[in-house]
Amino acid sequence: MAELLTGIEVFVAAVESGSFSAAAERLHLSRSAVAKAIARIEARLDVRLFHRTTRSQSLTEDGQIYYERCVRALDELRAGQAMLDSGRQEVSGRLRVTAPVLFGRRCVAPVLARFAAQHPKLELDLSFSDRLVDLVEDGFDLALRNGPLYDGVGLITRTVSLQRMTVCAAPAYLAEHGRPQTPDDLLFHRAVTYGRAGRIDRWEFPDSAGAAMTITPPSRLRFDDLEAIADAAAAGHGLAWLPCWLIRDYAEAGTLIPVLEDVPRRVFKTHALWVRTPHLPLRVRMAIDALAAELPGSAEL
Repeated sequence: MAELLTGIEVFVAAVESGSFSAAAERLHLSRSAVAKAIARIEARLDVRLFHRTTRSQSLTEDGQIYYERCVRALDELRAGQAMLDSGRQEVSGRLRVTAPVLFGRRCVAPVLARFAAQHPKLELDLSFSDRLVDLVEDGFDLALRNGPLYDGVGLITRTVSLQRMTVCAAPAYLAEHGRPQTPDDLLFHRAVTYGRAGRIDRWEFPDSAGAAMTITPPSRLRFDDLEAIADAAAAGHGLAWLPCWLIRDYAEAGTLIPVLEDVPRRVFKTHALWVRTPHLPLRVRMAIDALAAELPGSAEL
């Protein structure tokens, strides 16, 4: 069994670093030691893991399959070690987190503030930004991102929240213009929409087969801030398509009313991202667990 694990961390590093030389530098080994470790694995498995030329390397089909299993095995081993460590260690040190501005202020900050209060030796630095930061270059331990991910190898992700979208409007608007009954009815209403850099977000409604119906309702008001959209909708300027967590307070106050509640709602995932490391610090692992337990939609994960 021990032989099966020999060299797999070197192999994973070679894949994620892009070359044997880069992997050697990352692992503080010589390039020759990395090449020999890979050669021993290939001999043991009787397969070729890499296509190698003088200028590039890429995984073979067998290499890709083996890489995916090696990553899972290492993750399980590290999770086991972290679980044992959690009984012996105290959460401490500096935790740097980046999150989208509005979701970060409304949802992430309260969770992490409570987490920090529970661990007096923890220092929390929480930064709000809608740009895609580079975790390594910008020095962050953890990033929260909404929607699809576009990052490459070397990052680990975990879904920590589900954001359900809903169409809503002010009571005065619905009294004057009527209540839409189907997504197609939205084309005969006016809306307050999200727009940035000349691009207007389409409203999406999944059908029973999982495909998405997209609607772009007429709009003269386009903002690049969801809270401003909610305020404008509450003032009666039109329908809005917003996350349920954002309109909760408006709905409780009676200033926004959800509509199309029998229509399936689009769900966006929120992911936590962190850099793959041989041993994830306890403060990072426990912060991820806290976010997964308390962010909107967590109970459905």
